Amino acid sequence: MTFLFDIGRVLLDFDFESSISRLLPAGIPDADTRVKKLLERKDEFETGRITEDAYIAWALKVLASDATPAEFRHAWRQIFTPNEPMWHCIRQLAKNGHRLILFSNINAIHWPWLVENFPEFSLFHEGVVSFETGYIKPQPEIYQYAITTYGLVPSETLYIDDLPQNCATGRTLGFRTWQYDLHHHAAFEQWLAACFQQPLTYSF
Repeated sequence: MTFLFDIGRVLLDFDFESSISRLLPAGIPDADTRVKKLLERKDEFETGRITEDAYIAWALKVLASDATPAEFRHAWRQIFTPNEPMWHCIRQLAKNGHRLILFSNINAIHWPWLVENFPEFSLFHEGVVSFETGYIKPQPEIYQYAITTYGLVPSETLYIDDLPQNCATGRTLGFRTWQYDLHHHAAFEQWLAACFQQPLTYSF
């Protein structure tokens, strides 16, 4: 079986605001607004239309921060927490010989760092990441890129993502799709068991 897995709020939870807020000067007005403004160019950054250096320079200006680019990169990366129930499942899927492919909207700051600092990403031997393709979910083009690049048969591919709009495109293109809620992991395992027509067997 082939699986397409999103990263954010599927494999890893994240808290963007808490980490980035540490870069703000003390007492600065509209702190929350400044942090949220960084998301205005998120799609542009995650499709590679703005360079890493340009995005960082713009972000520090928005934050009115005197942090260095290195300090910004550090804060930008310290947002992730592994979703252990899903990683438990991933390890078993890999052990059982299933094909695992990452399929993520992600930027050039996060991607290399995640691969280096979360060794279990090595269980995924293939991946489609938005900043390298020029497309972003839920655009159909990035799904077509995955299909073409990895020879996927959508009806034989299980696609797991947390965002409804991404799942909707997946279903339109014929993927067997599950909208994941990390607070209700058991529901995912029930769906997976139905796909296999039996529960996923864990061995240790």
